[in-house]
Amino acid sequence: QVFSQHCPFLMGPIECLADVVTPDTDIQVTLNIFELASAAGIPCEVDPALVTALAGHRTEGASPEEEYKVSCLLLVFVAVSLPLLAADPASTYSPELDG
Repeated sequence: QVFSQHCPFLMGPIECLADVVTPDTDIQVTLNIFELASAAGIPCEVDPALVTALAGHRTEGASPEEEYKVSCLLLVFVAVSLPLLAADPASTYSPELDG
């Protein structure tokens, strides 16, 4: 917000780029725009740092057992996180957003 007040000429184009992204936009272009917007402090639908971290852990030729373990760990993470998020008074459920 401070950056927007002091440098609107810089933030304006970044905000416009972030608003133009649609589901039809190429995924690499979308990630690049979200990375720029995230670096400028604009909230994004997709966290580019998380995408980069997950892509870095992907290994080609991983065994099916290893992929199964990773998917099970992800399910455990979601199962542990949901009750914590539900108990947080700051979190809300929005039916319009399905979440």
